[in-house]
Amino acid sequence: MHIRTTFPYETTHEDVRIPLPDGTRLYARIWRPVTDEPVPALLEYLPYRLSDWTAPRDWQRHPWYAGHGYASVRVDVRGHGNSEGMPGDEYDATELADGVAVVHWLARQEWCSGRVGMFGISWGGFNSLQIAALAPEPLKAVVTVCSTDDRYDNDVHYMGGSVLGVDMHAWAATMLVFVSRPPDPAQVGEGWKDMWLKRLETVEPFIHTWLAHQTRDDYWKHGSVCEDYSAIRANVLAVGGWHDPYRDTVLRLVEHLPADRVRGLIGPWSHQYPDRGLPPGPSIGFLQETLRWWDQHLKDKDTGVMSEPLLRTWISDSHRPATVYETLPGRWVGENSWPSPDVTPVEYALRGGPQIVDSPQQTGLDAGRFFPFGNDADLPPDQRDEDAKSVCFEFPVEDAPIEILGRPRVKLRIRMDVPRGQAIARLCDVAPDGSSTLVTRGALNLSARDGRDRAEDWPVGATEEVTFELNGIGHTFPPGHRIRLAVSSSYWPWIWPQAGSVGFVLDADGSLVELPVRRSAGGPAIRFEEPEQSEPLGVVYPVTLDEQRPERLVVRDVAKGEWRLEVDPRYGGTRVYPDGLEFTEDALETYTIQEGDPLSARTRSDWAIRLHRPELAWDVRIETRSEISADETDFITSDEVICKEGGEVVFHRTWEKRIPRTAG
Repeated sequence: MHIRTTFPYETTHEDVRIPLPDGTRLYARIWRPVTDEPVPALLEYLPYRLSDWTAPRDWQRHPWYAGHGYASVRVDVRGHGNSEGMPGDEYDATELADGVAVVHWLARQEWCSGRVGMFGISWGGFNSLQIAALAPEPLKAVVTVCSTDDRYDNDVHYMGGSVLGVDMHAWAATMLVFVSRPPDPAQVGEGWKDMWLKRLETVEPFIHTWLAHQTRDDYWKHGSVCEDYSAIRANVLAVGGWHDPYRDTVLRLVEHLPADRVRGLIGPWSHQYPDRGLPPGPSIGFLQETLRWWDQHLKDKDTGVMSEPLLRTWISDSHRPATVYETLPGRWVGENSWPSPDVTPVEYALRGGPQIVDSPQQTGLDAGRFFPFGNDADLPPDQRDEDAKSVCFEFPVEDAPIEILGRPRVKLRIRMDVPRGQAIARLCDVAPDGSSTLVTRGALNLSARDGRDRAEDWPVGATEEVTFELNGIGHTFPPGHRIRLAVSSSYWPWIWPQAGSVGFVLDADGSLVELPVRRSAGGPAIRFEEPEQSEPLGVVYPVTLDEQRPERLVVRDVAKGEWRLEVDPRYGGTRVYPDGLEFTEDALETYTIQEGDPLSARTRSDWAIRLHRPELAWDVRIETRSEISADETDFITSDEVICKEGGEVVFHRTWEKRIPRTAG
């Protein structure tokens, strides 16, 4: 990592309040180059608190852009951080309308050339695309990283029509504690407490809304730009990582947006900006790469970025299973169109007649983290234990390597004797020593077999063919290895188990897996500059003598047949900011299930956040508890928020709710 200390422009920064049409003011930090010439503005817009939570990341990139001749602007969404107003649902109409208003406000400033770009990762990448689909005239370019075009089937809520137990729960719990954090008196003054208490009175756990919409209805269509790609008028650079759950969005965007307005980039990365140096690498000079995009579309400079292949992507070489890789082996390749003429669907027929697929409920504990962030225990370990709980089919790789790029697909001929169930397919790379590396996976709620917008019971005792795609991947299987397709009927805690599910019979004859086999074609070498960032903020992470608990711990109660997974998400721990703010957070997610009982599934998330300013005698603490269980008819949710100031409870609320199981 190269830390840049000198730039073409000197820079300055200031905190401002951006007025909205209804009088609400959003808290913003603006870094600008010192120049009399108007410059384009770049906007990053999200709820994660620019004054503390994202501040270290913000200082890596916003000053860097300012030093290269852009006004780089970080804005907190309404009702979050130090912004005024009440918080709403994620990506709701108010949030997007506010974003459009901010774009227009930026374009009107005397220091702005009238051209605006938007960028962001995850939430900020989501609303960059969604606001681009609203087509505010000043918005000319977008860089969207680890984001989705489909809020239902490619986000943290549902997968293949099934409830994502792991992140439907974890992210709802995280947002409950996040939205309960107070404004900072160092920025908003003595009115912070009134703002905080008014916000808290409006808080409603997101899980209530998300579980109330178990099929792909109008709620999920809102904000899903896949509903109408043509609405996006801005130039879009779409970026993802093969270890991020949103990578398929990049493939869809380069397929559906006009080729003269889109480029795609997929590396080996996790859910992180590609310049941060977090595993798996290699990292790249991402800021330099985005600067080419901005210069091309906001300053009318021909940087050559539109002469690059439509899709630049990493293809990993075969590697042994591990939960973390500093750097993956592989190479960059380019595709000038997508779908690519160099990628051919190749069918591999399954063999073996009817086979019973009835996986124990704990199948899936070795799935790894749904959102890898570059931590030591994020990625899936050796899959042999999972494979043993599945029905497996193997295909030897003989004389030449088999390179795949895109989304594999399975067609399964299934007979089921109950009305509800699910099928999970994993593609693994099996080495000669038997070790099994997860390559990619997919899932289908069998009630969604004819569309994610419906829930149709399986005709009991009937045999039907179902097809579904696995997540996209770039991978090379070498000679001497075996390609393994593993099919299971459960995948906890990723997939919430169906009530009454007893597996199914898979008729291998007539079933297949289709691989997107890529012909290794020549082409110009694809290279990137080394990672570069501006000077870090100077946050201090105190060393503690306390023993750190494991990131992922699996506990088995043999007598009860119960399995428990404990996850420490490790978002940041304790840190002290240069302005004196002490910020501490602690979280633990727990997932339990019994081997033979799908109704035994339970999730729990406990959070504690403390914000302390010794110089202001300001000390607040937020504690939350979130739980989900289910019976045959309902999901049962329980949430609690406790907020304290100086040890005194100033807010305490609990929610208990039963939500009918319609598709989930």
